[in-house]
Parts: sequence; C-alpha cells; structure tokens
Amino acid sequence: MCGIAGIINISGEKVAPSEIEVMLEKIKHRGPDDEGHFFKDNVGFGHVRLSIIDLSAAGHQPMFSKDERFMIIFNGEIYNYLELRKELENSYEFKSKTDTEVLLAAYIHWGDSCLHKLNGDFAFVIYDTVEKTVFGARDRFGIKPFYYHLNSKKFGFASEIKAVLPLLQEVRPNNKSVFEYLSYNRCDQSNETFFDSIFKLPHGHCFTLTDGNLKIKRWYHLESSLNFPTPLTPEVYRYELQNAVKLRLRSDVPIGVCLSGGIDSSTLTSILHTDFNLTELKTFSGIFQKGHWADESMYINAYKDKLKNMYFVTPTGESFYNEFEQFITSQCEPMPSVSPYAQYKVMQLAKGNVVVTLDGQGADEMLGGYTYFYGSYFKELLKSFQLARLVKETISYNKKNLSKEGFTFFMYYLLPLSLKKYAGRKKYGSLQADFYHEYVKNSTISEDLYNPNTLHESFLQHFEYKLEHLLKWDDLNSMSFSIESRVPFLDHNLVEATLSLPTNQVIKDGVTKYILREAVKDILPPQIYNRFDKRGFETPSDEWFRTNPFKDYIFELLNSTSFKNRGYFDVDDCNRKFQRHLDKKANLSNEIWKWINLEIWFRKFIDKK
Repeated sequence: MCGIAGIINISGEKVAPSEIEVMLEKIKHRGPDDEGHFFKDNVGFGHVRLSIIDLSAAGHQPMFSKDERFMIIFNGEIYNYLELRKELENSYEFKSKTDTEVLLAAYIHWGDSCLHKLNGDFAFVIYDTVEKTVFGARDRFGIKPFYYHLNSKKFGFASEIKAVLPLLQEVRPNNKSVFEYLSYNRCDQSNETFFDSIFKLPHGHCFTLTDGNLKIKRWYHLESSLNFPTPLTPEVYRYELQNAVKLRLRSDVPIGVCLSGGIDSSTLTSILHTDFNLTELKTFSGIFQKGHWADESMYINAYKDKLKNMYFVTPTGESFYNEFEQFITSQCEPMPSVSPYAQYKVMQLAKGNVVVTLDGQGADEMLGGYTYFYGSYFKELLKSFQLARLVKETISYNKKNLSKEGFTFFMYYLLPLSLKKYAGRKKYGSLQADFYHEYVKNSTISEDLYNPNTLHESFLQHFEYKLEHLLKWDDLNSMSFSIESRVPFLDHNLVEATLSLPTNQVIKDGVTKYILREAVKDILPPQIYNRFDKRGFETPSDEWFRTNPFKDYIFELLNSTSFKNRGYFDVDDCNRKFQRHLDKKANLSNEIWKWINLEIWFRKFIDKK
C-alpha cells in the first residue's frame, strides 16, 4: 500500500514540482520507504511507497513500461499477481517481482478489460505518453481511496483529501454531507465528500481524461455478478474463505491480525492458526477494564493458550482527550461516532511489530451482522406471507439476542417513505430548524438505505451505500501508522458467493452468519461460536465525556462564538442535552461527539484555510 497524487493542467501548462511535493508531504505517512515523481507535458505525478512485495528498488514508482510509453502510480495490492504474471509472460518481459508491474502489463495487454481479472484492493492511474490520455480505476468495493478535484484549469487527485486541499483556491463545507451526517448518522454514501468540489471516484468505477474531458464509468456491477439464490455447503464456504485468506498472505513483510473478540476477526485468527499453521501469529486488540461493558478480553483470551504473541492496548478517556484533535485531523472528515478511535489505537499498537494486518471488515454487511438486518429479514417474511417462519424467527431472535433493535427496525421499515425521511429530526433534535428543512427534501438516504423489501436487497444497498465509510476509516487508521490493512472477507469471489446464498443460510433460528458459524465451528472457540451480540472495536465514550477535562472543554465549545455561528445547531438544546448526559439521565455520547467533531473539523480544515 502506498500513496498517490497527481495534477493534470488542462490549460497545457507544465506542472510545478513544488505542487506535487506539497501533496506528497501531506501523505508521507502512507509511504515512508520511498518517494518518486514524474513530470512530462502538462502532467505531474507523485508516489510514496510502503514496501510490501519485492522490497528492492525495482518496485520504485512511478513505474514505466519497457518502451516507456506507459507510466503507472498504484496504491494497493493485486493478490493474484502471480497467476496473472504467468498469463502475461509470453507477451511481456518483466524486470521486477512486483504486482505493480503485473498490473501495468495487464493494462497494456487487455486495456480496461484487465480490471475484471484483478483480485485485489486498488486505486491507480496510468498515463499514456503517446496518446496523452490518463486512465484511472478503483477496486470493486472501495477498499482503496481515490479523491479528486476538477476545475476549468486542472484535474488533481490523491489518496487522501488532505493532499487535494492545497489545489483549492477556497475551501468550503458541503452542507448536504453535513446534513446527512447530523441527521442520519451517515457519511460516504455517495461520491460527495464533506468538502465542496472534492469528490471520490466511486467504487467499481474507472475514468479517462482526454484533452481535459473527464469521463467516468462503472466497470463492476455487483448485482449482475451474483447467482442468487445458490446454496453452498459449509465445507465449500470454508474453502472459499481459505482461498481469500491464502491470497492475502502474499507479502515480503510480517503480517498480523486485528483481533476484536467478534466472530469475524476470530474466524481469521483461527484459520491462520489452524488451517495455515501460523503458530507465531501476532494479534492486536483493544481491551478495557475487566467486567466493563466494552471489554472484549473474555473472548480474546480464548486464544491465550494457542498464541504466544498477543498484544493489547486500553484506550482511555485521558488518551482520547490528549489525541482526539490529532485523530480528527488524521481522518480528514467527520465521523458519526468515537468507535474508529479504538481501531486507531490498535493500529498504533501494531506499528513496529508488523507492516500488514488482516481485518474482518465486510463480513457484517453480507452475513447480517447488524441488528437492523433482522428488521429487513422480518419484513421480507411478512411481505412474502411466510408467516409461520416469521413467528418462529422472531421468537428465536427474542430468546437469543439481548438487543431488541431488530423489532424496532422491523416497524421502521414498514413505515411509509415520507415518515422515514423525517425520523432523523426526532432523534437528532438539536439541529436548527432552518438548516434541517433546507436539506431534508433533497436527501435520498431513506430510499437508498432504509427502504429494503428483502434481506438480500438490504445487503446490496449496504455494499453500494454504507460499507465504504468503514473501509475509509480502516484505510486512514492503518495508514496513519504506515500499516497496510487487508480485508479477506471482501475478496470479490467470496463476496459474490456469499451474496448469492439463500436467506436461510445467512439468518437461521434467530442467529446471523449461520453459514460462517457452521463452516468454522470445529476451529472457533465455543464462547465465540455461541456469541450472538455485536460489538467490535467499541469505546466507552459516554463515560469519557463526563470526565472533568471533557466537561469543561465541551461547555466551552458549545458556547463558543464559532459554534453558535455555524447555523447547524440549536445551541440551547445542545446545552440542555449535555447537562442531561452529565446527570446520567441519558447516553447522548454520539450526538455530543458530532458537536465536537464537526466544530474541530471546521477549525482545522475550513477556518484555517
């Protein structure tokens, strides 16, 4: 994994090297091992390298084809590069052992059709020095980032927003994104960002830039790649998962696992330890005081007799108070909750021990890991008149799950769309009325995410509109500490097989992830196999915001001139809610965090500019 940046001057002027240097300096943490530049015609490209495969100088980027016609800068990994290399050896003379060179050769040989052959996580740009065209692409699910800005004079892009910001003459907030963040708790559901005029290349899309004309097209269609419903045996599912993990073990640097205590990361840990015999495997976990609701150590310690290299970190209110502004800066955009901070601390722990980690992201979105998936499942059973099965599943769910949110979402999904659209106003009532009414009518989140007719449809909506914010945090948290995070559950072959499963292989007898549990039950610790709650890397932010340092800080922030003048919040209501939180009459930590996060984001990225 690395960092890329580039500028194409549409006016035809040469790119000043200093512009690229400024961009690369903003993302140097993504690639501390090497740096490269390319300037020709009206283009300038830059690359910072985190060496993972072929650590030699042969992996330097920008990389050129043998005839020097094509140049590539690439962030990510092509996991099936060895297989592709064999296909290409008769038509291309390789000079390195890198996946970057294989990717370049694949594009030269197959054109943009090469994308369908790639198994990997990628964002890359190729420049044709003869045709003067720029081609770029992003992976199927948005694992690797690609941000860009386009105006009448230039097209600029980078792996992180902070490297694109220097290209803007004026930095302005995108109030539509701010509204959807505050009202619906959502971000990254479209190609827009929190910055006006900075966009994402959508996942599964590619682009060409010719004579200043940018053309973006979708190259991957998830739904058309499925064969729903197609059942699998647990044994076959285990085999598919093993293949996904095996490919992601290709590395010339040490690999570890982020172990949260949930079934997804535990599955990866068990497969690596048992199926691949990695007895020296290193794991990295965030834990809290024993007995605390956020503590996962009782599940993580199920591996203590099997693994010798287990590392732990305990995020605290004090550490968060000391680091939260730095954390906000690292993320570039506001986050709906404090939970990404736990992963941030885990990656900080991993730094110096490994260069690559495996993570369980993606399993929840395709195997029903969130409680609201029960709501869409129950709605499907009701709408299809499977009433006996509905009764059975709701009774089983009620017995096996402490959270009853599944029933809440069942009722919510049955509401007319018009009522769903305005539900956020009641939940997040501190929004100023004028701001709320100006933007609510144009929001499409209710249709995109909260109106599924079936469980399968809900999964597809999540891959299209929701998964990417988790992948963004995963990328930014890991790269903040020069670590590459790999996500085996998002191997596209495994995703397509999983999303083709019939419903009863995903949720059965009130239990989600049914086929995964059955596939690994012989190697998964019993306490994890029989675990039905969902937690992951969580933080006790409700308690942290009641400590004296935060108490004083938040009151000062809420009553600051800048916060009052933003025009987003009913400040009196915010103060009342914060007092209720301090009095322990309610847990309003997520709402409090959004007040803090948005205001500090403004001060660091908007006001400062």
